[in-house]
Amino acid sequence: MKYFIVLIAVLSMLSTANAQKQKVWLDADTGNEMDDLYAIVRLVKEPSVDLIGLSSAHFNNPDLRVFEKWNAYNTKGLNPVAESQRLNMQILKALNRMNILHPIGADRQIGRAWGQEDPRDSEAARAIISAVKNLPADESLDILTIGAMTNIASALILAPEIKSRIRCFSLGAQYNPQTKVWNKNEFNIRNDLNAFDYLLNLEGFDLTMMCLEAAKPLQFKREETYSKLDESNEAEKILKDRWQEQNPQDETRVMWDLALIEAYLNPELAWIKTVSTPPENKQRKINAYIKIDEKALANDFWNTLKK
Repeated sequence: MKYFIVLIAVLSMLSTANAQKQKVWLDADTGNEMDDLYAIVRLVKEPSVDLIGLSSAHFNNPDLRVFEKWNAYNTKGLNPVAESQRLNMQILKALNRMNILHPIGADRQIGRAWGQEDPRDSEAARAIISAVKNLPADESLDILTIGAMTNIASALILAPEIKSRIRCFSLGAQYNPQTKVWNKNEFNIRNDLNAFDYLLNLEGFDLTMMCLEAAKPLQFKREETYSKLDESNEAEKILKDRWQEQNPQDETRVMWDLALIEAYLNPELAWIKTVSTPPENKQRKINAYIKIDEKALANDFWNTLKK
């Protein structure tokens, strides 16, 4: 009887520990470049969090209208969010994790070219809203964005009541901690400046930015990366193929998206500072990563990948 009671206690503790895992949602413009897939694989393989959703983000930008090529893509007929969605599903299948929600996101920015805050409704925005509302009362959702912030902004515009139950960690923008100057001239932000401004102006919204200066030191060398990836493993083969298909000429790549994921998962290896929003926005405090231990974070990626 005593052993039965002990067994019940242990099972109860395990159940409690699992229930207390932080719920996480990743929003990725996976079709844009190669490092999104590395970020997704790292987060899927993390045992300490509960990844409940992976949504696709667009990478609409003016170059798609005027140039014949975008990275390795022909721009004619290219649907950016559909390409992100295709790759999301491909990597989840390779990792045997199709049980993770994977709704498609919006195909363009919120509002219009001159501004405004009209939401861009999508399966992803609705799924985010539903995920937050279905959480136990004492839990919150951490949303990580590594592309345009359209889906999270739309979810909050459509359901502002979920604001207090979300923490948002986003890759984008530039911030100089010495001069305290912001620069919004960055790819993710330019793809939906309206969404970024909306989130900056949203009083009480918990926002942490991984800006370019902080992420840039995390760089992978092409040949070293190729040598470490095992092509007999389907997910690792996808990672290698993605580099070879999209950026074969690059001997080194900045792993922008992976930097955010690694910093989020390893807070002891990344430094955050409380900063003021840009002067043109509502003046309030948000957080910004100002430094990462890039060597330790790179080692963490490879160690986790090979487990």
